[in-house]
Amino acid sequence: MVLLDTRKACSFADYFVICSGESDRQLEAIHRAVVDALKAEGNIQYHSEGIATSGWILLDLGSIVIHIFSTAQRDFYQLESLWSAAPVVVKMI
Repeated sequence: MVLLDTRKACSFADYFVICSGESDRQLEAIHRAVVDALKAEGNIQYHSEGIATSGWILLDLGSIVIHIFSTAQRDFYQLESLWSAAPVVVKMI
């Protein structure tokens, strides 16, 4: 998982969260856990795109965009490289 500070690198989000899972089931579990946590905090304003079988689920919270990738899709799209101008805030391996 990586958290990028995109405030100076793009105009549509302050932060990107990029994470990945090993299977469709794991992608859906990550997605569900994030949505459940948002609802528990009272934040139900978000937009979701993609499904686990596509290998990429996106949650748009406005100032934060969460990308949940399969490992193959994450390797293919390489968002960390694409947004290399954005400083890394947190990186967990």
